[in-house]
Amino acid sequence: MDRFSEYRIMWVLCFFDLPTETKIERQRHSQFRKDLLKDGFSRFQLSIYVRHCASVENAEVHIARIKSFMPPKGSVSILCITDKQFGKIQVFYGKKEKPLPKPALQLELF
Repeated sequence: MDRFSEYRIMWVLCFFDLPTETKIERQRHSQFRKDLLKDGFSRFQLSIYVRHCASVENAEVHIARIKSFMPPKGSVSILCITDKQFGKIQVFYGKKEKPLPKPALQLELF
């Protein structure tokens, strides 16, 4: 098997829903996100972070790290997909609302 095969290279997706009702929960939520970033994850959406891994073995190392710094409350889900599968992702962006144009200044002659 080719060492850099798109079927061997993995993406680790971390989905989480953590409580933020108390000050300590907000701190734990923030620390969890910071730990993901320190471990090389990038924010994909609000509560979805992704990381590229060279192999399944490397992905398992990062999954173990996530487990080690998970907060005691909330849910964390991890999904591993191949680079080939991740390459087929379709991302759509809705149109941004544009502010109404300012009315033109009217020239007064008198």
